[in-house]
Amino acid sequence: MTLPDHDAVIFDMDGTLVDSMWMWKKIDIDYLKRYGVAAPHDPQQIETIQKEIEGMSFTETAIYFKEKFNITDSLEQIKQDWNQMAYEIYCTKVLYKKGALKFLEHCKANGKKLGVATSNSRELVDAVGKILHFDRYFDCIMTSCEAKRGKPAPDVYLAVAERLGVEPSRCLVFEDLSAGIKAGNAAGMTVIAIEDDYSKDMRQEKIELAEYFINDYEDLAL
Repeated sequence: MTLPDHDAVIFDMDGTLVDSMWMWKKIDIDYLKRYGVAAPHDPQQIETIQKEIEGMSFTETAIYFKEKFNITDSLEQIKQDWNQMAYEIYCTKVLYKKGALKFLEHCKANGKKLGVATSNSRELVDAVGKILHFDRYFDCIMTSCEAKRGKPAPDVYLAVAERLGVEPSRCLVFEDLSAGIKAGNAAGMTVIAIEDDYSKDMRQEKIELAEYFINDYEDLAL
């Protein structure tokens, strides 16, 4: 596809910029087992949990787990445990999605401003960024915890656009989940949905919500 005219591109991270959504369901289940909580064994129940936390900030997700499963640990402890469980995987097994690196280099070469708007934690974003050299590409990296509300609220996208100094209407958003697409739409940005194995069951919903849909970044005409 040919990209619409724009001045900035803002990416969600997990499942959009990097291939990492596959690990989080297992981490959620292992976390519940690790802390003595009866982990859900019904696949449908697990899917319901994943859908309910879709788009939430790291802190909002911790609140959800604490309240739903009556976890006595503090929110900070819950988040710290998740960071520790995910850190090594991010540092050793997570790579850019197909064609993403070439697209980033194309954007930089053409003077586009680049940002990341993620629901993940600052600690894990920084870990991924160090390995994949985000500093070469991104002018702004922000988490939903640093904005007021997680997705589908537009807060994190609007905050990144403001820091980039670009009007929302001049921003492209790349997203892999429905909540993120809704956030980009609510921010008044042009949203391009990207395929991801984790969200393959919501493919049609994503196509209907976003202005464009791609299988990977190699679908883009550069």
